[in-house]
Amino acid sequence: MRLAVSAFALTAFLAPACLTSGALAQDFSSEPAEGQILIEEWTVPYPDTRPRDPFTADGETVWFVGQRGDYLASLDTATGAFEQVALNEGDGPHNQIVGPDGMVWIAGNRAAYIGRYDPETGQMLRIDMPDGHPRDPHTLIFNNDGTALWFSAQGANTIGRLIPGEWAVDIVEVPTESARPYGVTVTPDGMVWVALLGTNKLAMVDPETLQLTEIVLPRETARPRRIGHTSDGRVWYVDYADGFVGVFDPATNAVEEWAAPAGAESGPYAMAVDGQDRIWFVETGVEPNNFVGFDPASEEFFSQTPVPSGGGTVRHMQYYAPDGVIWFGADTNTIGRAVVEPQE
Repeated sequence: MRLAVSAFALTAFLAPACLTSGALAQDFSSEPAEGQILIEEWTVPYPDTRPRDPFTADGETVWFVGQRGDYLASLDTATGAFEQVALNEGDGPHNQIVGPDGMVWIAGNRAAYIGRYDPETGQMLRIDMPDGHPRDPHTLIFNNDGTALWFSAQGANTIGRLIPGEWAVDIVEVPTESARPYGVTVTPDGMVWVALLGTNKLAMVDPETLQLTEIVLPRETARPRRIGHTSDGRVWYVDYADGFVGVFDPATNAVEEWAAPAGAESGPYAMAVDGQDRIWFVETGVEPNNFVGFDPASEEFFSQTPVPSGGGTVRHMQYYAPDGVIWFGADTNTIGRAVVEPQE
């Protein structure tokens, strides 16, 4: 279903002036033993704001949102300085990504909009969802050629597509009631995959037809939360409820799963795939949170590192290939960097 965004719902304005905080060195750092990685964390100088979902396009500026603080912010990795851009009270930003155009795209989760912020001009473009539906844009991702922005909407039980420039929103309703569309990935063939946290299913959307297909996972109690893919097109997920990492192969319809190191208490949440097709995820059911590496080739958990700040809950991560690192936000009010592929 395509809903046109009205002219009244497309609003451009100058965001409030940035607030700059002084440079800080990393506040937490791991001392890697065998089988562990280097993790460094910066304390965000806006207390108790749940900084989350960092994303960098250049390795120098890392953008993130404060879900409980209603802001967009950035970290300068060279100086440790933070800058904040205030959003409207009650926006509840849940996620942001940097698009191929260099713009920062924001999911206004509690205010039914997607925002586009221009770091050069300070201009914010607000795209309100048509008639307030879906009410809660959640996790954003661009398609492979950068022409369409896909997003999940957990409470509205929909998957959406926004075409920048056209500003029309395509809405795909998930047939399973209360499926809670959550994590999103786009495979090399352009298919859009979504983890359905409220049930034991994954969803696949064909971008050409907008047809949605549900894939039922073997265990009824499975609850996939985050999702990613390897270069061979296989779709990986973490089962938050029972503590598994799993893979679905679209070529064979086969599902394989492995129990996470902490088992049923694992609570695996944030996940990312590195340049070697290795799966990284964070066990949030244990304290400190446990940053885990899994190698599909050997089917082994080859790395486990406690998050230095404790983590609280690590919810989402981005793998940045040029530096071989994964960026994450933690409920301990930190932005963290995990070196998963040390550079020589």
